[in-house]
Amino acid sequence: MTRRVWSMRGHLAILLHAHLPYVRHPEHERFLEESWFFEAVTEVYLPLLGRLRGLRSEGVRFRLTLSLSPTLGAMLEDDLLRGRWRRRHEQLIELARREGIRHRWQPVQQALAQRQAAAFDASLRLWDEIAGDLPAAFGELERSGHLELITCAATHAVLPLLADEPTAIAGQVATAVAEHQRRFGRSPGGFWLPECAWDHAVEPALAAAGIRWFAVETHALLDAGARYGVFAPVATPRGLAAFAREPTSARQVWSREIGYPGDPRYREFHHDLGHEAELEYVRPFLPGPVDRGFTGLKYHAVTGGEPKRLYDPGAAEAAVGEHARHFVASRAAQARGLAAVMPEPPVLLCPYDAELFGHWWHEGPDFLAAVIRAAAACPDLDLVTPSQHLARMHSIQRLAPVPSTWGQGGHLGVWLQPANEWIQRETHAAIRRFRETLATVGDARHEPARWRSLEQAARELLLAQASDWPFILHTGTGPTYAVQRVREHLAGLDELCRLAASETPDLGRVAALAARHPLFPTVDPALWR
Repeated sequence: MTRRVWSMRGHLAILLHAHLPYVRHPEHERFLEESWFFEAVTEVYLPLLGRLRGLRSEGVRFRLTLSLSPTLGAMLEDDLLRGRWRRRHEQLIELARREGIRHRWQPVQQALAQRQAAAFDASLRLWDEIAGDLPAAFGELERSGHLELITCAATHAVLPLLADEPTAIAGQVATAVAEHQRRFGRSPGGFWLPECAWDHAVEPALAAAGIRWFAVETHALLDAGARYGVFAPVATPRGLAAFAREPTSARQVWSREIGYPGDPRYREFHHDLGHEAELEYVRPFLPGPVDRGFTGLKYHAVTGGEPKRLYDPGAAEAAVGEHARHFVASRAAQARGLAAVMPEPPVLLCPYDAELFGHWWHEGPDFLAAVIRAAAACPDLDLVTPSQHLARMHSIQRLAPVPSTWGQGGHLGVWLQPANEWIQRETHAAIRRFRETLATVGDARHEPARWRSLEQAARELLLAQASDWPFILHTGTGPTYAVQRVREHLAGLDELCRLAASETPDLGRVAALAARHPLFPTVDPALWR
């Protein structure tokens, strides 16, 4: 029988990875690094939610995959941080309104300030509509069939760096899956490998946790000799499906030379009122008590050099349409070509950090919405999740992906260099210390003070392993804070191990340590035995 290849549609799988390191400082009224969370809620997660709900209301047929990291989920559920976000957001609304008055003799700047005030107002209305519960709102989109929610390692640890400590990998993976089950009422089918870092040592923990698929960098399959390159998943020795990033779509979005966000019509990220206005005027609205920071009020376009032109929203809207059509036409052309040589629909996996869309690239949420609309109307493409693609496959190649990661060099050098390699030595020593303590105290589940000490020690160990801290040391952006956080978590673990092993653990001290980082209620110290 002749296969009608001309009618086979390609599968477009867009995967967004939403993650932030766990930053929470109740001891300070304002703390600069908490602004990472506030900015992401305002510029990324609320706009993304709003666009997806709007598409659903329009009747657009789509499926998208969203990886929500456990640390981000914990912050989105935290009453302290949610309250601080609202107060911060109300301040920004006031600043935008003041800007509208300040620029009353400059109509272009005034219109931009008013536009930003309207956007801030809309974000607050959406926040109130969902009662400030973003995880529940995304969960509702999953229940309506428009999202697939997946998880990643509990604190975004680079799992191959824990290859010689299988219990540490199990602790990261099992804690993440348990938190996902608690938060969304179902187990995740997919798993985002932090930094797309893969090694064969990671597979047992994923399989034990019931994970069915994960994403890897392009060369993980190409260098392994995958029959269809990155356009079909492979099955690992334990039967998990590995999907690889499609490189052309990655370059169109990420490349500094050809990437869409660099178009001169888009809004410039770095030129922000918080860095440019007179300090006394803007000081009450800055995210930190001392240092300048971002406010989200920006008046200039990327332009392509200095000086910057004033931002033109109409020109940016036109650019969004052009780029969305180009993106979808490129994927459709790939799908048509691949259909002629593949026995099953090709899959084009397009994974991105969610924070690109809206934070670094102001028009990113509109671009995503335009891509979804165009892809939904394209006769050559189906918008699917990796789980849907697997369900439609008839056969899959058995193959072990090669060790790999995305980013600089495609290997683990970013997290193992003179500026940060000490973190690996010290966290591995902490793992051994924790396991020794567990062996000493035995099964302490029926001793509340001792067990709570062990639970919090596990949390401190997980937090020390976050990939964010060595990455910050690699880039040199805020190294003092990164070092402080690693030291703080390791010191906390050391004290909690001493408390757990003492004759009469001090429950008050344990509670004080736990109050600093109240996350992961499902954590189980027995995973590290």
